[in-house]
Amino acid sequence: MRTSEGRRNWAGNLGYRASRVVRPRSVAELQNLLADPGWVGGDRFRALGSRHSFNDLADTAGTHIETDGLPVEVDAGSAPGAVRISGGLRYGALAEALHARGLALANLASLPHISVAGAIATGTHGSGDRLGSLASAVRAIAIVGGDGEVRSLRRGDADFEGVVVNLGALGVVVALELDVEPAYAVAQHVFDGPRWDAVLDGFDRVTSLATSVSVFTTWQRTDRADLLWLKQRADASGPGADGEASAFIAGTLGATAAAAPRHPVPGGDARATTEQLGAPGPWHERLPHFRLAFTPSAGEELQSEYLVPRRDAVAAIEAVRSLADRVAPLLHVCEIRTVAADRLWLSSSYGVDAVGIHFTWRREQAAVEALLPRIEAALPATARPHWGKLFALPGEEVASRYPRWRDFAVLRERFDPERRFVNSYLERLGL
Repeated sequence: MRTSEGRRNWAGNLGYRASRVVRPRSVAELQNLLADPGWVGGDRFRALGSRHSFNDLADTAGTHIETDGLPVEVDAGSAPGAVRISGGLRYGALAEALHARGLALANLASLPHISVAGAIATGTHGSGDRLGSLASAVRAIAIVGGDGEVRSLRRGDADFEGVVVNLGALGVVVALELDVEPAYAVAQHVFDGPRWDAVLDGFDRVTSLATSVSVFTTWQRTDRADLLWLKQRADASGPGADGEASAFIAGTLGATAAAAPRHPVPGGDARATTEQLGAPGPWHERLPHFRLAFTPSAGEELQSEYLVPRRDAVAAIEAVRSLADRVAPLLHVCEIRTVAADRLWLSSSYGVDAVGIHFTWRREQAAVEALLPRIEAALPATARPHWGKLFALPGEEVASRYPRWRDFAVLRERFDPERRFVNSYLERLGL
């Protein structure tokens, strides 16, 4: 057992406050830790995974439970079309293990360095009109609660849709069962300089150009975005980079095929990115933007993201474009991507096909935090901030944008009546 002194999140913008840190080596050890009657009501806990939250979602003044010491499990024989895994596993390690077995996930986030349980708990996602968040792949989940008991729920069970995206409020996720499918190949095509007006006029067509589509911009210019990034499954229907799509991209969007690999962040080393230029390759080596062996994104950065219903996407992008002169000086890059609707209560795409507007900021926290209220006021009132990134909206306002919020509050009370997993972040949300 040790203190959190000097320990920080991945971005380095947050120092953890935990008075002690534990790293259980088994689920039984974790259960004993939480069930210790000497600690009941006298301590608070938060699970800590890969530390990729940019706010204090995972912080606590009590005890941090590091999940990477729990036994690694990847069981692809648990059920047809499923894999059972340990919650502390990272997506990069899971993807390699699945691919070695000839299996794949439907989607991955832009970087493979994040823990599976943490990404799912915050509704993290990749991109694709027909692809849900990473949490939408969950078939079953096992959580150790504050009493040390394991609670397991499966898709179709009462409360399952409330438990998956859980903000760490219900306990420590120790196992997950995910949907898998046969491994497949993906090719990436990147195009420079699409015209913004054309992108917005044909937004639905643009986002349907491939299995996964992202638009990157620095907002240094408001007439053109920087990059159009397409990821196309070899076995998928859709235009991909075929002749018709290429004509639309060149003629209507005014974009040109990149002659060399690109990094999403201007000036970034393209060796850190997954292979482009249309070369097909394994799904797990193309769906993320960044290679597992390299520092992802800009490294020293902050992040914010807001997801809006697809019907509000163009208005939301136009709102950000109107603030380009304020946004650009603080920005590394902005990414726009799509997420399919799901029924998970605290998912940012709950009930609606959504479009995410993601900001990778320079690490100038005071200036970014001063700008966020201006961005949030300009966005449609339907915008939902990503749980693990920086936002300024008051907790009650965030809660009001989730139709099942009160149901989740009741669920949290049942799972954690002693409030052992409550922290300042959850208190701000009214939990």
